[in-house]
Amino acid sequence: MSRNYESLHDPNAEYTMRELSSGTMGVTATRGGDRDIEITDVQTTMIDGNFPWTLVRVYTDAGVVGTGEAYWGAGVPELIDRMTPFVVGENPLDIDRLYEHLIQKMSGEGTIEGVTVTAIAGIEVALHDLAGKVLDVPAYQLLGGKYRDRMRVYCDCHTEAEADPEACADEAERVVTELGYDALKFDLDVPSGLEKDRANRHLRPGEIRHKAEIVEQVTERVKDEADVAFDCHWTFSGGSAKRLAAALEEYDVWWLEDPVPPENLEVQEAVTKSTVTPVAVGENRYRVTEERRLIENGAVDIIAPDLPKVGGMRETRKIADVANQYYVPVAMHNVSSPVATMAAAHVGAAIPNSLAVEYHSYELGWWSDLVEETVIEEGYIEIPEEPGLGVTLDMDAVAEHMVEGEELFD
Repeated sequence: MSRNYESLHDPNAEYTMRELSSGTMGVTATRGGDRDIEITDVQTTMIDGNFPWTLVRVYTDAGVVGTGEAYWGAGVPELIDRMTPFVVGENPLDIDRLYEHLIQKMSGEGTIEGVTVTAIAGIEVALHDLAGKVLDVPAYQLLGGKYRDRMRVYCDCHTEAEADPEACADEAERVVTELGYDALKFDLDVPSGLEKDRANRHLRPGEIRHKAEIVEQVTERVKDEADVAFDCHWTFSGGSAKRLAAALEEYDVWWLEDPVPPENLEVQEAVTKSTVTPVAVGENRYRVTEERRLIENGAVDIIAPDLPKVGGMRETRKIADVANQYYVPVAMHNVSSPVATMAAAHVGAAIPNSLAVEYHSYELGWWSDLVEETVIEEGYIEIPEEPGLGVTLDMDAVAEHMVEGEELFD
């Protein structure tokens, strides 16, 4: 094993990532004024929401703290704890360098895809919040400025009878008229009562008619008052997905999401190219290298990365830049707390090809209590002008809703 390889994986190695990347060992970039600061600690706590949200805080010797969020999942807090020594003592303003630092240090533990990327994303989001506070600018400014002052939100809708087309239409009407959303999503991987063997991913004709009826009733009920997408959660075979997409072509479908499992890009490409029904994919791909293949191969009409899962704010921006070269819009998947939801809104504001950001917690009455500020209002997020992400954790609410056994931040 070479000395340089060891240094990328051993936190006690003599050479630091900064020394290796500089090309001249021991050379450290300096800054003026109040920008010479160091990271002193990284902490996490998990919130027991409709998903176990992992909140992340990065602390500095200047007393400025950045708050972020990683995508939910087992092992994420442990991975962040593992990475903390790699960033302590570093300047938090070097967001790109620290991101690559963590990618390389953790490469043997899986930085191509999966929870290691997710854990790094949680730190990266916190660094944007922190850098914005240090520089006294909102996070979108760190990404190049903004195209819009508010971000559209699409509401992921559910009913107790989610397989009942009329119940879905009733809920769509309620969410539009009472809650003020003009963008919605419903699940299509719901039982029809006609299934024979769901494990084989095959849709029988009656099952397709049932799903088409859900789409017909929902879209007819809201008409031009809202755009409606439909999610399949990677459930169907390639042939069944093609037949389902074809059956929906006569309806006003915003997009059909994840109709086939995510691993086989060629099948996904074939499904997308078989239909005029718009197809959205992306939440189960990681980093720009994986999302790029979907875009460049024409396997998506709409790319749907999940920001705290895919690699963070700048990684999502990179994905959007690639998508923009192919005239592909971005609709960010999002099942997060208000923290990562606001991070997604900042990225959405900073890219030209942004459609909307998902909101998955409208049935959770205390979601908005986790931060002091209002996040979603009448189906939109006003992009804050306060430094950083522009949201402040309500520590009382965080303490009230922590996963059992978790500890509150210092």
